[in-house]
Amino acid sequence: MTDTQVRVSAGSVDTGSSPTGLLRPHAGGFAAVVILQVVGAIAGLAPLLAVVELGRTLLSSGPIDERHVWLVVLAGALGLLVRLVCTAASSGIGHLLDNRVQLSLRRQLADRLGRVPIGWFSRRRTGELAKVVGEDVSAVHPVIAHAPGELVSAFVVPLVSLVYLFTVDWRLTLITLIPVLLAVALVPLMMTPTRLREQEDFDAAMGRIADAVVEFVQGIAVVKAFGGSERAHRRFRTAADHFADIFLRMVRGLAGVAAGMQVALSPPFVLFAVLVGGTVLITSGGMAPADLLPFVLLGLGLTAPVAALGHGFDDLQAARRALGRIRDVLDEPALPGPAQPLTPHGHRVELRDVRFGYEAGHEVLRGIDLVLEPGTVTALVGPSGSGKSTLVQLLPRFFDPAHGAVLLGGVDLRSLGAGELYRTVSFVFQDVRLLRASVADNIALSVPHADLDDVVRAARLANIHDRILELPHGYDTLLGDETSLSGGEAQRISLARALLADAPVLILDEATAFADPQTEQAVRRTLATLGGDRTILVIAHRLETIADADTVVVLDNGAIVERGSPADLLAQRGKFADFFDAHRAAIAATEPPGEH
Repeated sequence: MTDTQVRVSAGSVDTGSSPTGLLRPHAGGFAAVVILQVVGAIAGLAPLLAVVELGRTLLSSGPIDERHVWLVVLAGALGLLVRLVCTAASSGIGHLLDNRVQLSLRRQLADRLGRVPIGWFSRRRTGELAKVVGEDVSAVHPVIAHAPGELVSAFVVPLVSLVYLFTVDWRLTLITLIPVLLAVALVPLMMTPTRLREQEDFDAAMGRIADAVVEFVQGIAVVKAFGGSERAHRRFRTAADHFADIFLRMVRGLAGVAAGMQVALSPPFVLFAVLVGGTVLITSGGMAPADLLPFVLLGLGLTAPVAALGHGFDDLQAARRALGRIRDVLDEPALPGPAQPLTPHGHRVELRDVRFGYEAGHEVLRGIDLVLEPGTVTALVGPSGSGKSTLVQLLPRFFDPAHGAVLLGGVDLRSLGAGELYRTVSFVFQDVRLLRASVADNIALSVPHADLDDVVRAARLANIHDRILELPHGYDTLLGDETSLSGGEAQRISLARALLADAPVLILDEATAFADPQTEQAVRRTLATLGGDRTILVIAHRLETIADADTVVVLDNGAIVERGSPADLLAQRGKFADFFDAHRAAIAATEPPGEH
């Protein structure tokens, strides 16, 4: 391979292989949030300790030191002020950091999705991708904006409180810890392989529901038109029922553990343990009555942070799973680009011993050798699953062949820059996606600075101009908001877009599949009069399209089995002749009697 063919993956970001590596660039912001929370949490104990100290001072025998009392009150008030300032600052920084992290993740996802092979999207469910970009990115919000405060409180507050309580009475401190230790002992039961697997099943079920909703909404018109609404609803109900089963199984598995933790950390249970232990120590003369006060106040305060630790743990686990799915998308290999792009000489298209498969060990295309000469129309014919759509998707480089090469103007597509490739190759597929924008903007998508005259000229060539004029605002009509188009009309908009691009290589994958015979005939006349040396490749099922082709290529099971002019192939009485006869028979069977 020459130096000019050395490919690089532009825009990749090395953030480590682990999901949490995505947050590593923001470590400084996290440190600031945590430090402020630690200071605030420690300062927040000052009012409680002040109350404890005041109680012990006021309940003790002997004269009261007023100066000491006011110093304690002042210390408590100062601690409260420091907590308010630190908490507010930490919350503000955390939310700003959360905004930066989410913006960064969405930019990385947009960049990666813009660089992966276009064909990659056809192998992924729309709902799952939407969940990654939407819900999964949003799942980091609790971890960044709220979890630091909860987790710091869960560790720092109990630790400082315990140190203080040990100085008062170590025996009652151990008794006070009993409810907390019981709750902590139940935590491993929430992290068993079964529980973690249930969480993964829960996330997968949510993705299936999102995918079912997206597909149902996008295809509702077709579903209703063909009477398939019951099947579509059934698919959504199946996904929802499956989610409900998984959710109930997860709840049943966690219900006992969660109930045990709630009881152990409940204030009545903790207060009961403190009072029983304190009563025994006081009645035995082992502890002064005033020393029970700090355990009543701080002992109850030990449970809330530990309970918050459970919620923080749930948020951390959810965020980790979400970041894992984001990491999976970001780890998708970008479409390699050449280090030094080459320029094609002309637009002759050649496939040399091309082999390709979507999965290892299963080839969809097997040893394809094909030449598309400028100024010719080549029709691809073959049964469903023969590899026709896969073959045409290699020309705009939606995928790269596993073996062999696709050349344009004598240059391997992998050595062309993306801009050069898409200026040279234009395509119209059967599955058309129009933007939520004006008709003119949809047509001018590849030529954004085209004037209206050029847009109208392309629309006339695609036989869609008159229909556009019938729309509420003509070429300024917003698709999706002010009107919607039929499948055939959408295809003609897409064809007008390709004609406006004026690329020398044009790929048509059943581009008139939804068109009526008159429209298809008009479009075929347009393609026939384009002239020049344009290279056209058409996937064809209709005899009319095949008849206009210079060359017919017959695919079967991923290999070329016949090629030649329509007349020559008919004379050979091979697979193409069988296809031709079967098609004519199908047409004859649908015609009313007397019209044959």
